[in-house]
Amino acid sequence: MRFRRLAINGKFLTAGPTGVHRVAEQLVRQLATRHDELTDLFEQPPRLVAPLNAHNRSLDVFDRECGGVFRGQLWEQIDLPRLTRSDLLLNLCNLGPMASSAAITMIHDAQAFITPESYSWAFANWYRNVLPMLGRRHARILAVSEFSANELARFGVARRDHISVVPNGVDHLLGYRSQPEILGRLTISPRKFVVGLANVQVHKNIGLLLKAFAALALADLKLVLVGAARREQFESLGHSVSPNVMFTGRISDGELRALLESALCVAFPSTTEGFGLPPLEGMLLGCPAIMAPCGALTEVGGEGALFAAPDDPGQWVRGIRRLVDDPDHWADYSRAGRNRARIFTWKRAGEKLVEVIREVCTGRPPKAE
Repeated sequence: MRFRRLAINGKFLTAGPTGVHRVAEQLVRQLATRHDELTDLFEQPPRLVAPLNAHNRSLDVFDRECGGVFRGQLWEQIDLPRLTRSDLLLNLCNLGPMASSAAITMIHDAQAFITPESYSWAFANWYRNVLPMLGRRHARILAVSEFSANELARFGVARRDHISVVPNGVDHLLGYRSQPEILGRLTISPRKFVVGLANVQVHKNIGLLLKAFAALALADLKLVLVGAARREQFESLGHSVSPNVMFTGRISDGELRALLESALCVAFPSTTEGFGLPPLEGMLLGCPAIMAPCGALTEVGGEGALFAAPDDPGQWVRGIRRLVDDPDHWADYSRAGRNRARIFTWKRAGEKLVEVIREVCTGRPPKAE
């Protein structure tokens, strides 16, 4: 089937940055570098289609069409199908219009099914009802890992042979200038702190790290939690937060790079993940990663990461302590992590995405994963 053009769902341009939005931006940039390949498939050049309140002007790699009456979900479900009639619609942020069938939609994980308690009832219920509709109607579903693809199939979102895997890249972080001033602002010293996420979602399992850092064996280290959640939020959920735990709030990409370049390790105890970008970002910069062997984390970390049980704080204490006490062990995983993370490039992701777009345009079935 010959489509008029590739239309990219630009609703994410109306919101603040999230991990999912970062993936969308990086993939759009990759598509822009493959302009000639896309020209062969469509009658007109690709275009970002966004609501009138789209405010992110940093992504100007394609012409942008802003239109419609509504905002948010109503815009996506009502205006977007009308604006992209005769197009192949690419949705990169989990959702897309249920009325469309000529669409490719990236669903990053199955967390609404696996851990609905991590979300509000309304959010989880919306996803659990909408995603299977998209999986049935849309021309192809994209997942970011084999684990996510298999889970989406297990929960009936889409048939496994209808899902293509486009792994994330991680090399975007190399494009930001390191801002080591943050170490002085936080009064922390290189290799004397561990980076984690300030996130209270149940599946992120940060309570395990709080228990680990209450241990006397880690009293000489700090746990630096990056993100929006505050100490008070953890305490209101019944967690005990020891004095060696600090919260950065939201920080810039350059500040994050500086933290990861200087940290002893990054600790990521999630009980499920669709991909696991934060520990991989650390690994790319030579910062060893300790992860729980859950979800896609073993798939992503491979032999380049350390693993500890998601329900045993003692294993995390021992794993972190060995990185302090055994410099050769630290160096081995610094090197192994860097080598592993280099596999995950946005160029590779872009190549895979264009391959899927070509398959849909030409009516070819997905390649066997």
